[in-house]
Amino acid sequence: MTLTVDTLTVWMDKFGNKIGENKQYLSDLDTPIGDGDHGFNMDRGMTAVKEKLSSKPENVTDGLKNIAMALISTVGGASGPLYGTAFLEMAKKSSSTTDLGELLDAALKGIEMRGGANPGDKTMVDVWDKLVPEVKDGTLTEDKITAAVEATKDMVAKKGRASYLGERSKGHIDPGSQSSGYLFEAMLETEGLL
Repeated sequence: MTLTVDTLTVWMDKFGNKIGENKQYLSDLDTPIGDGDHGFNMDRGMTAVKEKLSSKPENVTDGLKNIAMALISTVGGASGPLYGTAFLEMAKKSSSTTDLGELLDAALKGIEMRGGANPGDKTMVDVWDKLVPEVKDGTLTEDKITAAVEATKDMVAKKGRASYLGERSKGHIDPGSQSSGYLFEAMLETEGLL
């Protein structure tokens, strides 16, 4: 479960492909409860990430920093800063460890701090909070990822634009949770990462 430059590059490539294939779906999820642009914003961000990683970073820390900067500068709305913070915190942590579980722990803390969201608030925190321990235990599966994403459907949003809808936010999967689901799926599909 050690993150290397190679596994990081493959993981981001797979994540970018998933975002690209599902950008319309992600934006459709975002339409009833947000700005309707989550998928297109994330796709723009991941295109920038792939460009940054095409010239191989010298080490994992540089790679993670490059990802963070690409996302912060190209993804609009709350997603850019939140995903950017996640990778920035991973970059900081990677100076002392390249253990994926520990890096993801740092990322989750960063997301919670930046967004001020807690588990149950119907945000990407809900997915990260459930799945990071699974990564650390070596028990992450596709079914668990799907379940974590689907669980946001019946929650009432307490943070972000969706929170203005109150009870009406129920019945919709949180778009940030869905894109986070793709991040964990891509991780699962990256050979040598888990």
